[in-house]
Amino acid sequence: MATTTTTKNKRKPAHGARLTGEQNAESGFTASETLSDNLQKVLVDLIELASQGKQAHWNVIGTNFRDTHLQLDEIIDAAREFSDTIAERMRALHALPDGRSDTVAESTTLPEFPQGEIATTKVVDLITARLEDAVGTCRVVHDAVDDEDPTSADILHAVIEKLEQFAWMISAENRTARSS
Repeated sequence: MATTTTTKNKRKPAHGARLTGEQNAESGFTASETLSDNLQKVLVDLIELASQGKQAHWNVIGTNFRDTHLQLDEIIDAAREFSDTIAERMRALHALPDGRSDTVAESTTLPEFPQGEIATTKVVDLITARLEDAVGTCRVVHDAVDDEDPTSADILHAVIEKLEQFAWMISAENRTARSS
């Protein structure tokens, strides 16, 4: 272990890592403010994606209702799982995730989701756009995250891969085949 013991079992961080008053005395890699901010941007978009997915899930109506309803559940579950993974990664790097509703509402890049019943075709378009917005956030912060912490960038790769797959799959509901 690369730490130095001090009085009363407190440890100094190894290899130049820094501690703040809000962090435990664990040693190891500590996220910079930039890394923390970039992961926070992804976190709020994932939380908002799950919330908007649930709003759509509750209010979708029309043709292919059941398929759309169930597909929204898959998107919601993935967004929730990814948001938890990002938040826990932030904590592992001694950063402080903020998933409070006010923070999410103030800082998400996703536009507000409409209220009321919404036809399946419209829900497909709205959710596709939000999936693409969340992917866009991941892509915007990716290089800076990768420069500082390739492990966190690997998490972003998984988020991007899955959300792009969902965008492709759900958008297919409204597409028509191109003529050959």
